[in-house]
Amino acid sequence: MSREHIERGLDSLARTATASKSLSAQAATVAGRFAEVLRKGGTLFFCGNGGSAADAQHLAAEYVVRYAADRRPLAAIALTTDTSVLTAAGNDLSFEQIFARQVEALCTPEDLLVLHSTSGQSSNLLAAAQVARRQGVATVAFLGKGGGALSQLVDDALVVPSDSTSLVQLVHMALEHLIVEVVEHELRQA
Repeated sequence: MSREHIERGLDSLARTATASKSLSAQAATVAGRFAEVLRKGGTLFFCGNGGSAADAQHLAAEYVVRYAADRRPLAAIALTTDTSVLTAAGNDLSFEQIFARQVEALCTPEDLLVLHSTSGQSSNLLAAAQVARRQGVATVAFLGKGGGALSQLVDDALVVPSDSTSLVQLVHMALEHLIVEVVEHELRQA
């Protein structure tokens, strides 16, 4: 049972990854956007909930530390990591405002807000995207399950064609690692 279960899971991942190849041109465009923000001295801000929060932190670390190449650190911040800000905003304002408040305080039009959501329906991500739009901050979302409401609030929505949370998150991470590789390459050429 366990071997067959694992093989079926890997087959599902392979089918989802193959179907996600349709996002390659859009992902390349997004990589160019990331590189341009960093080239001009802007910051990449990442956020998400649950597993997507972990992905946000993981990706910010790839830019600040390194991914595939030794290079200068790149400006990236996960809005998921400051427990004092998260709990104060959640307590004093509402959970819906935990990212929006940080976007309002930290993000400028030179930056890029990167939102991670498997559903595209999280109220705190919707609020963050709305604040970003009001402040002239560009937005990219990595989504699944059809993209949800968030897909309509961002500049670029990469929607993995799956309704499985785990498969969406795995493909998000694969796409974003490939984007980091492109960014590192583009910035080395500059």
